[in-house]
Amino acid sequence: MTDVAPPTPADTARSDSKALYVLLAVVFVNIAGFGVIIPLLPFYAKSFGAPDWQVFVLFAAYSVGNFFAEPLWGRLSDRIGRRPVLMITIFGNALTYVMLAFAPNLWVACLIRLTGGVLTGNISTIQGYMADVTPPDRRAGRLGLMGAAFSLGFMTGPSIGGLLARADLGTVGFRPPLFFAACLALAAGIGITLFVRETRGHALHEAATHTTSAEHLHGELTTGEIFRLTSFREKALSSCSQAGLVNNLNDGLAWGLLPLYFAEAGLSVARIGILAALYPAVWGIGQLVTGGLSDRTGRKPLIVGGMLLQAAALGLFAATEGFAIWATAAVLLGAGTAMVYPTLLAAIGDVAHPGWRARSVGIYRLWRDGGFAVGALLAGALADAFDIDVAIWAVAALTGASGIVVLVRMYETHPRHDRTPVPDDADLES
Repeated sequence: MTDVAPPTPADTARSDSKALYVLLAVVFVNIAGFGVIIPLLPFYAKSFGAPDWQVFVLFAAYSVGNFFAEPLWGRLSDRIGRRPVLMITIFGNALTYVMLAFAPNLWVACLIRLTGGVLTGNISTIQGYMADVTPPDRRAGRLGLMGAAFSLGFMTGPSIGGLLARADLGTVGFRPPLFFAACLALAAGIGITLFVRETRGHALHEAATHTTSAEHLHGELTTGEIFRLTSFREKALSSCSQAGLVNNLNDGLAWGLLPLYFAEAGLSVARIGILAALYPAVWGIGQLVTGGLSDRTGRKPLIVGGMLLQAAALGLFAATEGFAIWATAAVLLGAGTAMVYPTLLAAIGDVAHPGWRARSVGIYRLWRDGGFAVGALLAGALADAFDIDVAIWAVAALTGASGIVVLVRMYETHPRHDRTPVPDDADLES
């Protein structure tokens, strides 16, 4: 029997490019289905007669499942392949929407949401797929496209959910948007099944031919060793992890406290809505530009610049007052996030060995997604103890400090922009 050589990205570039655009459509459809449900959850919980704290539990159940599942799915996709993990999680997520439509009480609904969070912890697998089939010097541009599809889906879903829901009918009134979300997830799963090929062969081939810049980044690391490298020890990976956490800490502030800050200043609900929409809109669209820009200029300048720009935008919110200047700050905050979001993921892909890339991305996302909860709790505690202005200034200071950490600690990871091998003892913290 003749041995068949493992496929390389060059051998299948055309078919993988088609699969890539199908995957972008899948990301949009899947996230739109998720977005259909999000704004309806408080009303869904209230249809069971839930008090306010149980509404929080319903939200938190999903986040808890997502937080812990992300690294596990990344590890599994490194072992059995990206495509099986995507099929399991997306079809499973469609089933949870249907189950939620028929939940008999809130606690069953919370358990279903926890399961849904576990099954949606697959973004690291999608990002691993993107990295598998993308040359390193184009990685951030492709991840920027994915980020834009993600943001567009999240902006589209809530408006559809609002049109389909009938809160006056009680729990039954939420079945149409839940069924619609299930259909979107089902369509995404069918798209994966029909059009997305397995890329583990690419990762294995890349791993076999991969030359690391330092001995400690070899392909035989355990998951515990990968966790320590990504979180603390490896300078570039850990710099990205802390920046991702702080970047999402901003999100916790933006969604949790800034609307209250605007309301206290006397802005109308309509104007608050405009300010709330500007940030994700600029962030989503901006990634179409910033991803490719980091492929041309390098990762580090955009990460440092993006974190400092976010810090300046938050300071502008705290130091000024008025719709026009706050709209400018929202645009700057979105632009800073767009500079950082795809670039951090690309930097992880640059450094991580192909054999454990998805696991490293999953660990990075664990820290990053945890930042949302940390930001909401920190900002809320500071606002209660002092004032909302103090909370905004504190988060701005943390964001600026994070940018300085990247400036001082991180080395350039892009393969075409002065990436130099770093000795093992300089690359790791003792």
